[in-house]
Amino acid sequence: MALKITEQCINCDVCEPVCPNQAIYIGDQHYEILPQYCTECVGHFEQPQCRQVCPVDCIPQDPEHVESQQQLLDKLLRLRAEPRS
Repeated sequence: MALKITEQCINCDVCEPVCPNQAIYIGDQHYEILPQYCTECVGHFEQPQCRQVCPVDCIPQDPEHVESQQQLLDKLLRLRAEPRS
């Protein structure tokens, strides 16, 4: 399941640089996560790094993007194989 950043985000800038897949970007109001790049850090870390550093706990799982651990790993392998533009 991909993660999402809620409107409780205080734009502290700590989540974006720790994302190994560059899935986090600054949106119109607050940081956001691109679900097609979010693997919840599967294949990189045991815990999602954005959640580890977030001071306000505003990064829940996104119920609109439900994925199994295997699907997240498959996504990571696909991301590694495809250059990102």
